[in-house]
Amino acid sequence: MSAFAKSEANETFVLNLGPQHPATHGVLRVKLTMDGEYIVEAEPVLGYIHRMHEKMGENRTWAQFLPNTGRMDYLHALAYNHGYVSVVERAAGIAVPERAEYLRVITAELNRVSSHLLWFGAFILDLGGFSPLLYAFDDREHILDLLESVTGSRLTYCYFRFGGVYNDIDENFVAGTRAFIKRLRDRMPMYHNLVTKNIILMTRLKEIGPISAEMCRKYGATGPVCRGSGINFDVRKHEPYSVYPEFDFEVPVYEQCDSMARYMVRMDEIEQSLRIVEQALDKLPDGPVMAEKVPKIIKPPKGDYYHAVETARGSFGVRVVSDGSNTPYRLKLRAPTFSNLSLFGEACQGMLLPDALALMGSLDLVIPEIDR
Repeated sequence: MSAFAKSEANETFVLNLGPQHPATHGVLRVKLTMDGEYIVEAEPVLGYIHRMHEKMGENRTWAQFLPNTGRMDYLHALAYNHGYVSVVERAAGIAVPERAEYLRVITAELNRVSSHLLWFGAFILDLGGFSPLLYAFDDREHILDLLESVTGSRLTYCYFRFGGVYNDIDENFVAGTRAFIKRLRDRMPMYHNLVTKNIILMTRLKEIGPISAEMCRKYGATGPVCRGSGINFDVRKHEPYSVYPEFDFEVPVYEQCDSMARYMVRMDEIEQSLRIVEQALDKLPDGPVMAEKVPKIIKPPKGDYYHAVETARGSFGVRVVSDGSNTPYRLKLRAPTFSNLSLFGEACQGMLLPDALALMGSLDLVIPEIDR
């Protein structure tokens, strides 16, 4: 870790990082108070692309809000689909066919892999390496082709419906997915030889950007950020939903608490997602992909409902309050990136600016999710 040596003159200056800086991966501004090249204080400034998604949810029907979910975390949109339809189904008492649940898991896990691949390429690009981005996007394109064939979209998906999914998969999708799993497994050693074992990368990440387990709990950090700090928590395992209990998979956890640990968590999670998809394809049951008697106009009984799912960036929770009408009375979203970014100000104090950028990249920020 870089050591902070306070200058005797005690002279500081303010440096604005963003809101249009490539390293912030979105419209994020960080107000940095610097002492030379060392950070004295960092203040994330949010709200540049705030779109009032929660308020929009309270001004349209339950179904009309569904496309909004894919426009917050655009890199793992299907997980956001999953969280919202699950809370509405819980509120309205809608049973989902088993085949539909399997399709939800298959597509959401493929979407998780595509998110991690994009993060991998962009993260290495932040650190000065260009070539891995090309390899990662090459693999990611295969996933986007598969998901486009079944969802009709390549990014802001709206595939799930209350009571199931809108489209079944065919044999071409199954064969294509199995071929992709084999392809990516064959290429993972190349990723590790090219990047993970690279001495430059290890120097940039090992013992850089330490985030303790206590700090994770203090700010509510989840996902790979907390699992890289030794906290074994994954919503799919510890608050299981859908058909995840049917699958054998591990939750990667690293105790080192540094940027390298968060990198390793995500690389290991790619293999675990492939395991889940493979098992889901093997066990895929026959049957409908939509429940038979789903009301065209959803009016959940009065009540307060909550459901959480595990996205590529951590725990995403949806709380809705129903007054019995066709519109949510209140809708509140718990986005993981907001909590993960909140610890940045404390974690980067005393760090060199280049090390702070490595730390920020290891958090895998998606700003539209924060500025929802």
